[in-house]
Amino acid sequence: MFAILEQLSLCIERGRVNKDSNYPSDMKGMLGAVDLTQQALNEGISAKDVLNHGFLPGMKIVGDKFKESKIFLPEVLISAKAMSSAMELLKPYFLSGEVNFKGKVIMGTVAGDLHDIGKNIVKMVLEGGGWQVVDLGTNVNADKFIEAINTNCAKVVGLSALLTTTMQNMNEIVRRIKSETKDVLVVIGGAPVTKAFADSINADDYFPDPQSMLDYLNQIMIT
Repeated sequence: MFAILEQLSLCIERGRVNKDSNYPSDMKGMLGAVDLTQQALNEGISAKDVLNHGFLPGMKIVGDKFKESKIFLPEVLISAKAMSSAMELLKPYFLSGEVNFKGKVIMGTVAGDLHDIGKNIVKMVLEGGGWQVVDLGTNVNADKFIEAINTNCAKVVGLSALLTTTMQNMNEIVRRIKSETKDVLVVIGGAPVTKAFADSINADDYFPDPQSMLDYLNQIMIT
């Protein structure tokens, strides 16, 4: 069992989607993440084990390498594509209740900002880590965030911004969420965002990379 899951983890780490992929060149002709996920399920390996022992270790390696600047954005995107492609095979198991999400996170790029690459990477890393992400997309104002919080009974919200001009909109969104909802953690991220800025607008935390946010969520789930 674990040989398949170890190979699956490696495929996610290296960004190998399926057996027809040409990338990476040194794995050409080998099975990819989608193939190995299907094979594992066919052999009776539980979806929970596929997630915990296949997906999570691979994406953690990717997240740690990115945090340590050992790999860069293109490599993360390739790995995220392999993981998200294979994740499609697990979604029915989540919907059936066989595998439970660790929790629910609302995410969106703030009002005035149409950039979503960073947000999408964080989303895929969180989903690969077993969290359900409600993605509101881009250009999201406070009203939409608050509506999503109430509709989904979520306790964690992630705000993203890529522009220095739009990061200022985080201030009003955080203020509204804090004043109009109860016990909701608001975390922020994005290229121009800093820990000092997060503190200045009363956000609960700031993360410079996806793995840091996943580690944080896993920690608050335990505590």
